[in-house]
Amino acid sequence: MAREQLGVLKALDAAKTQWYHFTAILVAGMGFFTDAYDLFCISLVTKLLGRIYYTVPGSLKPGTLPPNVANAVNGVAFCGTLAGQLFFGWLGDKLGRKRVYGITLILMVVCALASGLSFGHSAKGVMATLCFFRFWLGFGIGGDYPLSATIMSEYANKKTRGAFIAAVFAMQGFGNLTGGIVALIVSSAFDHAYRGPAYNINPAASLPPQADYVWRIILMFGAIPAALTYYWRMKMPETARYTALVAKDAKLAAQDMSKVLQVDLQAEFEQVRTDIEGPAQEKSKNSFGLFSKQFMKRHGRHLVGTTVCWFLLDIAFYSQNLFQKDIFSAIGWIPAAPTMSALKEAFTVARAQTLIVLCGLIPGYWFTVAFIDYLGRRTIQIVGFFFMTVFMFALAIPYHHWTLSENRIGFVVMYSLTFFFANFGPNATTFIIPAEIFPARLRFTCHGISAAAGKAGAIVGAFGFLYAAQSTNPAKTDAGYPTGIGMRNSLIALGCINFFGMLFTFLVPESKGKSLEELTGEIDEEENGQTVELHVSTSTSRTFPV
Repeated sequence: MAREQLGVLKALDAAKTQWYHFTAILVAGMGFFTDAYDLFCISLVTKLLGRIYYTVPGSLKPGTLPPNVANAVNGVAFCGTLAGQLFFGWLGDKLGRKRVYGITLILMVVCALASGLSFGHSAKGVMATLCFFRFWLGFGIGGDYPLSATIMSEYANKKTRGAFIAAVFAMQGFGNLTGGIVALIVSSAFDHAYRGPAYNINPAASLPPQADYVWRIILMFGAIPAALTYYWRMKMPETARYTALVAKDAKLAAQDMSKVLQVDLQAEFEQVRTDIEGPAQEKSKNSFGLFSKQFMKRHGRHLVGTTVCWFLLDIAFYSQNLFQKDIFSAIGWIPAAPTMSALKEAFTVARAQTLIVLCGLIPGYWFTVAFIDYLGRRTIQIVGFFFMTVFMFALAIPYHHWTLSENRIGFVVMYSLTFFFANFGPNATTFIIPAEIFPARLRFTCHGISAAAGKAGAIVGAFGFLYAAQSTNPAKTDAGYPTGIGMRNSLIALGCINFFGMLFTFLVPESKGKSLEELTGEIDEEENGQTVELHVSTSTSRTFPV
């Protein structure tokens, strides 16, 4: 059986890049596109939610979400994502990749729509309903993380595997961008139709009743791209690596691969029957479990590296995304809330975030796609963490300098560069590496654990930095928040976090140019030297060493 398995896997590693590879990138990537849209679009509407549901009549400032509500609205989807990553990571190794692929997509579509339909007779009722549906939306998103990465890694050849997985992850940038564009279009359209004065001119008229539709439309739009890819996800066969290595059906793996990769693969030897081999032969020395001593010996250090790096990265990355609108306010890109109407503020926040995505996020993603199979995963991650550390300190130490009006553009450029090196760095590689370095039967689980550690870091960033970034001056804090350590000290803390991420990167191996089975040791070393003849559709044969 091992020889037949190896023939199928060798053919996968040697397969030329074909149209189906790009189809798989698109199908898996659209799930990740939706993940990014759904997770980040909430930061576009939180100020609008505060105005709609928490404005106090007669107040000099428009309403904002109370700290506990802001924490819940911003962070509850991350809690759901963490739970989904652990649950679906385990389920994907038990039932197979294909079986759970549709479940996560349906959950995402239903809960994205339901989030926009949140109801209640009071502000608390609406926020509670919104949080309920966003938790289950996050649960579905959590399943999509290990699914998208693992499926792409198991379909790809070893030469371009890194670029293919990175391309799937790069759809996160387009999800962010689309969130900003949708918010710009919707808020602009409503502002033109129901234009209101600034809050400090007429508080009541600055918030037209139709503004309640704006945030709902923005949240519900996330269901559309997920629904559009459902049919194609159901058409994808189980990955050949799962079928061959976990389900132990190499012939079915060859048949599935022949259909999607236009290769007529046929093993030129008879399968050894398990009833002749006996139970001793069937039990592989590579059948150790997640909590075994052998796993800890082989992969324990790697799992520590992937989980800690992802945890530290997401503290920095998600805290930046969640309070970047406050940074823009501090440097003057977003005017003071009382000087704008509700819809104008929503438009301004969306415009600022869209500019950062265009300048910092998207270029970094595609630099990773272009260079990851040349520079290597670990190199890109180390360099990315290093420059994130440098730019964070460069922003933090002379922070007052950057807040001066003549230096605001320089601040935005520096801030964009931290995002560039996050995406041409650990934000991409922490997603890619766990999909490559663990055995097939545990790959889903280990990726889910690593991603869940990342979402734990996102929760720290989402909850902790809402408080930490508050001014040390009680008169300058947001309503309902205690004093914090200030923006400058928050940026210094993030710089330190990035530095430790760079150090922990040395715990993970370099996977560039190696087959998945070479990385994990799933094919017994003593089989070296045997051969398997594989015939492809051109009627020529290729011989792979076993």
